[in-house]
Amino acid sequence: MIKNDLFLRALKGETVTRPPVWMMRQAGRYLPEFMELKNKYDFFTRCQTPELASEITVQPIRRYGMDAAILFSDILVIPQAMNIDVEMKPNFGPYLPNPIRNEADLANVIVPDIQDSLGYVLDAIKMTKEKLNNEIPLIGFAGSPWTILCYCVQGQGSKNFDLAKGLCFSDPKTAHALLQKITDTTIAYLKEKVKAGCNAIQVFDSWGGMLSPVDYQEFSMQYMQQIVDALKDEIPVILFGKGCWFALNDMAKSGASALGVDWTCSPKNARYLSGGQITLQGNFDPSRLLSPPAAIKKMVKQMIDEFGKDRYIVNLGHGILPNIPIENAGAFIEAVKEYSA
Repeated sequence: MIKNDLFLRALKGETVTRPPVWMMRQAGRYLPEFMELKNKYDFFTRCQTPELASEITVQPIRRYGMDAAILFSDILVIPQAMNIDVEMKPNFGPYLPNPIRNEADLANVIVPDIQDSLGYVLDAIKMTKEKLNNEIPLIGFAGSPWTILCYCVQGQGSKNFDLAKGLCFSDPKTAHALLQKITDTTIAYLKEKVKAGCNAIQVFDSWGGMLSPVDYQEFSMQYMQQIVDALKDEIPVILFGKGCWFALNDMAKSGASALGVDWTCSPKNARYLSGGQITLQGNFDPSRLLSPPAAIKKMVKQMIDEFGKDRYIVNLGHGILPNIPIENAGAFIEAVKEYSA
């Protein structure tokens, strides 16, 4: 049994004394202990070495004592396993030298054997579980099929993912075939993560907000729905779509246990749009962690008051930024632990 099960109880909608707290990208660049490893090992070496990935996962827990850990990994391990080259270029970000632009390119894309191609992630989960020693739950994650397609087609990050959208609108047959391959791989991958010991799963639809509500249904939501359907009876699933306030109502009906909310949607609106019956997670603006610690604590208390302490998980509205002072991140976590309604 997990000793601190606050996060899992919030996912079930149970009454809690205070909401649980964790931070997206909490295992990351704002921590000096992370930077020590970053300076020694390149990005995918850290992802692909279970000893390093598990160590990075528990670093923030040792420092701050969050109520859940999230495995250090990356959403782009999926295309790598699917026979699509992915590089992480310093000061640039992800770079895919051979993007998928047409039906011929798609022929080289496989649905892999997960144990064979992503076994290192499963090993990292097992090592992390040992280090956590049943103190808190471990979250596994994947990118949404749409978000993965964005990188696979664009070949890099983008402000508007025009090439990715262009493929969807000019050649929907190829786009849907790629989305289905990504979905099939993601479901198989997440099922193996559950077997390896993850206690919850989050699906990151980082670029969902690039789509109109109608296009969102066609190119993102229906594939996330397949993932939820495949996993919901085994494990709680959290859906997080950045900029996707318009889809909160459909997401709430998906069978997911919780929905992530970004900072552009108020707690009141998020409760209203989601129907008020599902656990919500978020939505502190990551840049607000640059405010003084006392101001952070005040804003966190106000945020919890507005969401309500039940059916709520305190988090940021997106990943923590690399330039956040460690004491400010600490103030965010402390504010939740000190919370009384």
